[in-house]
Amino acid sequence: MPSERPTERPTELPTEPPTGRLSRARILAAAIDLVEREGADAVSMRRIASELGVGVMSLYNHVPNKDALLDGVAETVLSGIEFTDDPGAHWTDRVRMQARAFRQIAHHYPRCTMLVVSRQLHSHAGLLPVERALATLRGAGFGGEDAVRALRMFIAFIVGSLLREVGVTPTFAPVHAGTLKAEEVDPALFPEVSALAPLLDSCDHEAEFEFGLELLIQAIGVHAGRGEGAR
Repeated sequence: MPSERPTERPTELPTEPPTGRLSRARILAAAIDLVEREGADAVSMRRIASELGVGVMSLYNHVPNKDALLDGVAETVLSGIEFTDDPGAHWTDRVRMQARAFRQIAHHYPRCTMLVVSRQLHSHAGLLPVERALATLRGAGFGGEDAVRALRMFIAFIVGSLLREVGVTPTFAPVHAGTLKAEEVDPALFPEVSALAPLLDSCDHEAEFEFGLELLIQAIGVHAGRGEGAR
């Protein structure tokens, strides 16, 4: 199985609320659009009703409360992940494909993705990516505890990369170039920072993601090779 990056885009979610009869899909589309524009804190049943131009009570025929609405947003985003899998491929190639698929949807819907990783989802859409990842790791010989730990580690890395990419975490992840100038750093006190300032002031997010992904895969591969992964 080739390990090249997939070129396909994730399934486009309905971020523009369709016109017509009120439905759960239309409500979720409005919520996704609002989350991406203003964040999850902006979401309320009243605000969604206003976005759709309907009475707030009409929403409750389709979504029982705000918590269910946010779960629906997270599940809709997860359902847009396009997994391309080959059970016969090496587990490292399968992990790469799964991680890149999750990153693609996260890149297109970064604020909604924060809902995905912050909520416990027990629906088919919520459990399917977890099942795929765990099955891949278990098939590679990892024990249950190590498979769960590896899954959490990959999720943490992907989410951390996403936060850096969208500019939520500022540390050495410039949103705009020119934020760290070598001439403004005292080379006597900070010789390495001064010498590497041009690199610290630029960031190829895709290259950074691939670099980190490869390090993680190699590290857990070494761990499994020592016989600690399957027990």
